[in-house]
Amino acid sequence: MASDTTVSLWVKAEPFSYGAFHIAPHPRLNFNNIKKIVIYAKNKGDTGFPRLSYSVWRHIACNKLHLSEELAWLYFTTCHLLSENSSPVERLEWDHKYAQSSTLGKDAMKNRITVTTLKFVLFLYIQQLNKVSLKASLVAGDEWPTRASSPDLDSSGRSTPRNNNKVLDDHSHMVFLQNNIHEILELLIEHDSYGSNQGDLSLTVSAVEALGFIIAGSVDRCKTLLPIQDIAMLQTLQHRSGYSKLMKSFSLRLLQNWIKDSLVQNPFGISACIASGRRLSWPMGGEDNKEAKEAQAKRGRIATNAHAVPKEHMKGNKIIIMSQVGKQTIARSSSTLEHSSVKIHRCHSAYLYLLSPLRSVTIEKCRNTIIILGPVETHVYMSHCEGVTLIACARVVSISSCTLCTLHLLTPNPPVILSGNDSIQVAPYHTFYPKLEEHMSDVGLGADKNMWDQPLCIGPDHREETPVWELIPVNDFSTFVVPFELEGPTKEIPGGLPSKYQRAVSHRHHQINLWQKKMKEAGLAREQRKEFQGLVESRFHAWLSESGHKRELDSLVVPSAGKKS
Repeated sequence: MASDTTVSLWVKAEPFSYGAFHIAPHPRLNFNNIKKIVIYAKNKGDTGFPRLSYSVWRHIACNKLHLSEELAWLYFTTCHLLSENSSPVERLEWDHKYAQSSTLGKDAMKNRITVTTLKFVLFLYIQQLNKVSLKASLVAGDEWPTRASSPDLDSSGRSTPRNNNKVLDDHSHMVFLQNNIHEILELLIEHDSYGSNQGDLSLTVSAVEALGFIIAGSVDRCKTLLPIQDIAMLQTLQHRSGYSKLMKSFSLRLLQNWIKDSLVQNPFGISACIASGRRLSWPMGGEDNKEAKEAQAKRGRIATNAHAVPKEHMKGNKIIIMSQVGKQTIARSSSTLEHSSVKIHRCHSAYLYLLSPLRSVTIEKCRNTIIILGPVETHVYMSHCEGVTLIACARVVSISSCTLCTLHLLTPNPPVILSGNDSIQVAPYHTFYPKLEEHMSDVGLGADKNMWDQPLCIGPDHREETPVWELIPVNDFSTFVVPFELEGPTKEIPGGLPSKYQRAVSHRHHQINLWQKKMKEAGLAREQRKEFQGLVESRFHAWLSESGHKRELDSLVVPSAGKKS
């Protein structure tokens, strides 16, 4: 049996990193209103509790809380994605049927989706993670209110508290839970119905089970993971967790104290990976000079915690972090990369090809970098980037505080554009590699439903007269070629290109064919052809150097895309 000293509880990373949108929550999503949702849902019978249907939530969100229907749907589907174990086949079938349905059919399909009511209220509550705190700013002496800081990575890999973005901050997640555990549990309480002392507050086993949405735990130093309710009901822990076999419920007071006493930093989080992750020696192609290689050896760091995560709990816990990769090309398709949560941090002037099915991706503080991702099962979140081109197919894509970035997307949901962005171009997905469709099936993504051109803008700084995003102009569009030889059946872009962009590409190819035909019919002598060819090559090499593409081509000499480790 477990002893008290071996129990560890921690805050799960995914609900906070990808479920809590990085923007101040809607003012009506406060504790009192969220608590009323549980009461209202119970009054709605089977459509409200223990599972909440979208039809009931939409009524609450739009008519009671005055949220937009788009925001209501975003909250609901994000919670569903992070809390329900839908199979890839189920997601593919739903997307395909939805794409084929009429407007009424789409509404009917949405209304049939349900989530666990108590998990959903927890999801709504953790939106407070990004609430602007006037009190905290006053204590800190800041002139303007800010959000809590999170650790940054310096050149040695140590964390430094300089970044105002919470993506890398497991500590802030833990502090949030510690500071708000009473309200979190109070959202889940049911008053004692067995005649105990008046005012006693208790939680049912199912309520504590819902708490597992945001809390994970172990009793054997993380060799295996157990649901929090199973740990709390262990015979040797019941006196501390407050579980009563007679009442089949938990004392809120004792459970709260036990959770706070057992809370540790996430052993599978970013901070732990930085501190004790295994360094990955992925080959990097780049400039040949010795100085560039020495700089890369000092700065570029890639690490993973895959060796430390129990095999049956890889989802959401296996992490790869890439930090400060500069002026290099990395191309990878490997078992280590598959279904991992990737964090790309402070990379600059780099070309990153991560051609495996992925769980989630965070891209933070990168500059002048091209990032090509394999299909992403849940979220791609990009923040504080400049001049980054992202090429990705993912279930959810969101972006905040970015400038001069281009997003080439295949996504069944509207791209979420949060606050602080400027000069964002949205474009259709325009590449493929041989195993792309196989990888898309692995994560439950298809090409039937693609909403790349219908961004959802959230936040107070969006104005119709000065939009922060635009569709990529047709004249600026071209397809992208993945320059590696891989085996697989995919021979074209899944779903094809939108018609106007396809016409532009076809027109460009036609112009090239006309030029080649004209050269053949020009009747140039051998010396003239040689002279002309030399002139064209000279101008081409000059353009490669001026545009920076020469370095990109030179860096492709490292054939790393097909590696298996």
